[in-house]
Amino acid sequence: MQEFNSNEHPHRRFNPLLNEWVLVSPHRAKRPWQGQNESVFSDELPEYDPSCYLCPENIRANGIKNPKYDDCFVFDNDFAAIIPDEVSFEHQEKSSFLKAIPERGLAKVVCFSPKHNLTIPEMEIEAIEKIIKTWQQEYSDLGKKEFVNYVQIFENKGSIMGCSNPHPHGQIWAQESLPSEVEKTQENLKAYYEKNGRTLLHDYLNEELKSKERIVIENEHFVALVPFWAIWPFETMIISKRVFGKITDFSQSETVSFAKIIKEITVKYDNLFETSFPYSSGIHQAPTDGELHPEWHFHMHFYPPLLRSASVKKFMVGYEMLGETQRDITPEKSAEIIRNSANEHYKLK
Repeated sequence: MQEFNSNEHPHRRFNPLLNEWVLVSPHRAKRPWQGQNESVFSDELPEYDPSCYLCPENIRANGIKNPKYDDCFVFDNDFAAIIPDEVSFEHQEKSSFLKAIPERGLAKVVCFSPKHNLTIPEMEIEAIEKIIKTWQQEYSDLGKKEFVNYVQIFENKGSIMGCSNPHPHGQIWAQESLPSEVEKTQENLKAYYEKNGRTLLHDYLNEELKSKERIVIENEHFVALVPFWAIWPFETMIISKRVFGKITDFSQSETVSFAKIIKEITVKYDNLFETSFPYSSGIHQAPTDGELHPEWHFHMHFYPPLLRSASVKKFMVGYEMLGETQRDITPEKSAEIIRNSANEHYKLK
């Protein structure tokens, strides 16, 4: 019988945030690739695109003209997935299988810059700070609305992630219910806190800081790492060193540190395959339900789909859809690859 080697042998890893397992199959990373290759996005974009509905002073689909904005610009999503309208609904549970309830909410679009061709890794730290302050303001304003119990801040970058417009932007959805992933995280964070009197991510981060194996970037206030239970090939998570639950708890120095680490991790991403690296990213933080949430510990997820090159992505199909999530390259190896990626953006060479 062979001695177990996590870099060679299949094994499962536990995700305590979601109470789920992921299958790791490191030996499969050696297999040749004959599957689909994605079209590589061209970096050649104009600073201003007259046909772009997000550029300054252009007309959106609803006929509204954008202002001549200089940094961040926020507006109500013209095609929102959730709306604030209150509807009459008498709950009658006629079946345990056929359940449906109305969902109220608000959806915002946040343009990060007036420049059509400028993504976060190419922005100055001061510009990223303005994005963070916009997120803080929106989290505060939306969270004060009576029916809003959770504010989800996120960005889909790249057409491979379903982004229909390359202009640098993200979204904010504020809704009545806790989204399913957040609800699962909430339950596990709360259970851990009630048992140990400390946040789950405080204790997890301390272990990661001791081993250093999956740490990618560390600064005064934040750590970017590849989670032990990561699903996506180059998935990372930013965790605050200080325990607090929401983005509005930042000190000024933490705002600067957060801007720096976001820029650093996204620059490293772009440099991996010398392309505008696609990802879905989002902030997980305390609900806005008016309750105290000492169990919450601020963190941000990055879920990039690329696997071997700028044109080969990870697919979630077959076993992942029917069994459980699975990855080939180990989190330790992907952390090493990202860590060793250059700190200066490849376009500046």
